[in-house]
Amino acid sequence: MATVYSAPVTAETLCELDRSGDKRAHDLAGEHSVKKALFAAAACAAVAAAAPAFAGEAFVGVYKHDVTFIGDAVGLGAAGRESGVDVHLGYRTNRIESLRWLGKPQVHAMVSINSKNTSNFVAAGFDWRIELGKPGGFYFRPGMGLAYTDGETGLPPVNAPGLSPEEIQRRLKLYNTRIDFGSKVLFEPELALGYDFNDRWAAELSYTHLSNGQIFHHGKNQGLDDAGVRLVYKF
Repeated sequence: MATVYSAPVTAETLCELDRSGDKRAHDLAGEHSVKKALFAAAACAAVAAAAPAFAGEAFVGVYKHDVTFIGDAVGLGAAGRESGVDVHLGYRTNRIESLRWLGKPQVHAMVSINSKNTSNFVAAGFDWRIELGKPGGFYFRPGMGLAYTDGETGLPPVNAPGLSPEEIQRRLKLYNTRIDFGSKVLFEPELALGYDFNDRWAAELSYTHLSNGQIFHHGKNQGLDDAGVRLVYKF
């Protein structure tokens, strides 16, 4: 579960929160555009290659990045530090009949690109379509996967000796505007409520969460909540 500090972070509170040694400062400016392009190219190539061979379905979604209302409502907390819109592009297989012991899940793979050059990620995992009534109408879709993010892990503390006032302010800005995931590898649980318009098209209200779960990393775990809508095309 995500560990979150909801109030704005000051130098004093950070000195209390961070007692570990200084880590290298993170360069945020140079690499994000390149990473976004690589993420998008890899996702497009994967979807294009997989679709003819495995049928299944493709989806594209638009999400509000780092929402807080869901985490606050269920008591998980929410970071609320980053902004922008996320575009999700992904692919799902058909149900895998051989995995009966897992409930015949579908396999999903997706990429998420953030409009503000903050925390992008790729993810893959299983999800299960559960019909709500007769097939061809509403359905519920829980899922669980693993993700890899280019977001921040181990933000540098402000209590390191010898820091200039400018560097302290720079680090404070990082703490107030970036999520500290604690780990690049994260759990990716998700939920969706969908509706089939016809045999080809469906739409889904979707929620995706990223967290290290205190398993991939012990300590900082602010997590990410995305909420939005996606359009699904069945091959």
